[in-house]
Amino acid sequence: MKCVCEGIDLSDAVLKVVKACSSKTTVPVLECVKISAKNDGITLSATDGEISIIKKIKAEVYEEGDVCVPGRYFSDFIKKLEGVQITLVADGRKMDITYADSQTSMMVLPADDFPKIDTQINENSFTLKTADLKRFILSTSFCCATDDSRPILKGCQFLIEGDGICVTALDGFRLATVSGKITSGTGNMNIVCPARTLNEIEKMLPDDDGETTVFVQRGMILVSSDNTVLTSRLYGGDFIKKENIIPRSFVTTVKVNKNLLKASIERAAILVRSDKNSLIIFDIAGEKVEISSASEIGNVQEPVKAEINGKDVKIAMNSKFIIDAVNALDEDDIVLSFNNQVQPFICQNEKNKDNLYLILPVRTSNNA
Repeated sequence: MKCVCEGIDLSDAVLKVVKACSSKTTVPVLECVKISAKNDGITLSATDGEISIIKKIKAEVYEEGDVCVPGRYFSDFIKKLEGVQITLVADGRKMDITYADSQTSMMVLPADDFPKIDTQINENSFTLKTADLKRFILSTSFCCATDDSRPILKGCQFLIEGDGICVTALDGFRLATVSGKITSGTGNMNIVCPARTLNEIEKMLPDDDGETTVFVQRGMILVSSDNTVLTSRLYGGDFIKKENIIPRSFVTTVKVNKNLLKASIERAAILVRSDKNSLIIFDIAGEKVEISSASEIGNVQEPVKAEINGKDVKIAMNSKFIIDAVNALDEDDIVLSFNNQVQPFICQNEKNKDNLYLILPVRTSNNA
C-alpha cells in the first residue's frame, strides 16, 4: 500500500474512527484502525464488536492495499501532523509514515484478521431533523446507567408511533424522557440504543438545518453523515415502562427561575461534592425554596424566591441529579412537582412540556 493525503484530513478521520477501537480486549486487531487505500481515497475503519465507525477521505493512491495500525498510537501520532502532507507506505509488517523531511515506522497487523463490518442495514428507518436528534440525545443519554447489572438501562429507548417519537433513559435513580416528531418513517418502532453509540452519533452529526435518517435491521442501527458511517448493536429485552414510574398527580408545584435555582444548587453542592450522594435539601414553604447542605467543611443555606402551590415539603436529593435536570431545560422559568419527601419528583419547563426529568429523593434519618 502506498498513498498520499493531507494531515488535517487524516487526523480528522482517525480521531473519529478511533472512538470505536476496543480498549479492553484479548483480540489485538480490535485495538486497531484498518486503513484501506483504493481508487481515489482512504477508508479508515474501527470496531470493538458493538460499535463500528467508517470514514472515507480523499487521497492519491499509488498502490492499493489494506493494513491495520494500532489505533490509539496512530491517532495520537497523526494528530501532531495536521499541518503537513503525509505519505503512508505499508508492506504487511510495518508502515512508514513520511512527513516533511522526516519518517517514522509503526508495526502493523494483517488486514485479513480485521472483522467484516456489515453496512447493509436498511430494512426499517425513520427520518427527523438533525437538530432534533442531537437534542434528543443530549437531553436523555446522561441518565443512562453506567454499570452492567442491567445492561438494557445503559441505552436510550426510541419509541416511534406514527409521526411521534419519545426517547427515554433511566438508571434506577432518575429518568429522562423527551417527546417530538419525525418527518417520515417505515412504521412503528421500539428500539434501545447504547448511550455510547448515541453520544458518538451526536458528535458526528453536523450543526445545520438538515435531516438525518436512522436505519434499523436485525438488532443493528446505522447512521451516515459526511462520508462517515456508524453502525452499532442494539440492546435486546423489555425496557421499563415510564408510565409505571412517572406520578400522575402532585400535591405541591413550584415555579422558579431556572438560573437562580441552578446557581444556588451549585453553591450548595460545592461543600458536599466529596460525599457519596452529594446531598442537598429543598425546604419548600411560603414563597421560597430554601436550599441547604452541610458537611464537615461547612454548611450553606440559601432562599430562592418561588411561586408555590400546595403543601409545604422538605426533601433531600443528589445535587448532581438535579443540576443535570435543570441544565437540560431551556426556559427561563421551570416547574418542579412533588408529592412528599420519599416519592419521586419531576422537573419540566414551564411552557414546553416535551422534556420531563424524574428524580428519586435520598432517604435520610429524618424521612426514612
